Amino acid sequence: MPHIALVAPLFLENTNRYVAAFAALDGVTLSVVSQDPERAIPPALRPRIAGHFQVRDVGDGGELARAIRGLTHGVGRIDRLTGVLEQLQLPMAEARELTGVPGMRSAAAHRFRDKDVMKDALRAHGLPVAASQLVGSMRELEAFIDTVGYPIIVKPQAGLGSRGTHRIESASDLGALVRLGLDPRPGHSLQAEEFIRAREFTCETVSIHGRPVWRSGTRYFPTPLEVLETPWMQYCVLLPREVEAPWTDFADVNGAALDVLFGDEKEVAGTALTHMEWFLAESGKLYVSEVGARPPGVHIMPLMGLAHDVDMVHAWAELIAFDRFTPVKRKHAAGAAFFRGQGAGSRVVEVRGLEAAVEKIGPALVELRAPHVGQARASGYEGEGSALVKAETTDAVKAALLTLVETVQVRYG
Repeated sequence: MPHIALVAPLFLENTNRYVAAFAALDGVTLSVVSQDPERAIPPALRPRIAGHFQVRDVGDGGELARAIRGLTHGVGRIDRLTGVLEQLQLPMAEARELTGVPGMRSAAAHRFRDKDVMKDALRAHGLPVAASQLVGSMRELEAFIDTVGYPIIVKPQAGLGSRGTHRIESASDLGALVRLGLDPRPGHSLQAEEFIRAREFTCETVSIHGRPVWRSGTRYFPTPLEVLETPWMQYCVLLPREVEAPWTDFADVNGAALDVLFGDEKEVAGTALTHMEWFLAESGKLYVSEVGARPPGVHIMPLMGLAHDVDMVHAWAELIAFDRFTPVKRKHAAGAAFFRGQGAGSRVVEVRGLEAAVEKIGPALVELRAPHVGQARASGYEGEGSALVKAETTDAVKAALLTLVETVQVRYG
């Protein structure tokens, strides 16, 4: 019976879905590491959790190692240490090294987490990535611009999605970067990258021992960078019913990139659900952009569930616990719309068009998290609310998403 240690920072709604998925597996001993105390575990889950260890910071590899030792002493040897968040991947790798728990080590985790290391590794194997360089000074950044030209983007060395990413189109933008205190300097290196004009897609891949066994994919409307640059823009994620180009064109690139990033650690670390973002450039060339060795965000997990009639959270838990996954056929199209406000202010003061949008899209609406007056302005790009839709055709989902983002209006004040 495998003993799974799941890192669940706080017992919040989304985290509890993953805890519940592991708890529901027959033949699994489940322990949980969290910053929350044991009393915060939902009562319905407590009988299925064999051990709990509270730490000060789940982002500290040493703290996670201490938790592993405590759980090993109290419950038994741990076979897998896992967690969903991108920020957990490196500290979990460090903890595995310190304790001997099987799974991804720091070298592979760095290849996934450090975007400059990632691109260097992929480039060295002839895989298509944008020109990039880790820069530690304005002189290095200016030299990079001299080489590739404007526009470029700059982002944190270990970024999370598109957070902290800025597009630089001119010397004026470069000056603004300095005035905002975001310029590269010792101790604050940035990844500079060629800006590619392209459509942006994702590729979600289930691999067992490093061998891809199933793929899904979505498209962003518009790109995450455009969403970050335009705070009021409402956006969508589409998962089409058809399994076709350009997603199928990208499969070989996806498999080769994962092979490089997993490296020699495929036996255990190569059993994973990965999230790869990629570009289809105006030239028709495919580029790998970002890769995470963990389940995707922005509602892609529930979208995969809707499109394939499967509980993807449960499927991921079974994959990690038992190295098994049953490929499923796509049966529907699905999509997510994200509601974001306009105007200044720290709270939502008006929500318009919600009832009209819901009435118009009818049975395509699967889940609605509606923004409401008085709600605090969201700090992240996910916005103040969202809706999930599902239909038999991709065109029907596109129409429903367009209705939602064009009809619903959120205002701050």
